[in-house]
Amino acid sequence: QVQLVESGGGLVQPGGSLRLSCAASGSISSISTMGWYRQAPGQQRELVARITSGDYTNYADSVKGRFTISRDNAKNTVYLQMNSLKPEDTAVYYCNQAIATYGITWSYRDYWGQGTQVTVSS
Repeated sequence: QVQLVESGGGLVQPGGSLRLSCAASGSISSISTMGWYRQAPGQQRELVARITSGDYTNYADSVKGRFTISRDNAKNTVYLQMNSLKPEDTAVYYCNQAIATYGITWSYRDYWGQGTQVTVSS
């Protein structure tokens, strides 16, 4: 069984920074794409940033130049460094990892974290 545990959310003033982490644990064989999504009240969940196993990254236009996604494969962990935060960045942030596991058979699917609240307000 695989679990994703997120940390690093909180309340920050506009212009401030936060770093989110998401660690996967369990019977993991390999992890391909890792990503961060967010969902604001009354809004659909949207992609924030994504990183492939080859370290190719892509970002939502709204966060380019302010957010940086990275990964530590040895720790099965993905990070999101968020700088110059704005009130419109307020949302619940979810991590997502595409993970292959082997039990009785091979399985490859997306796993989601529990979500962490980020609030940007003065």
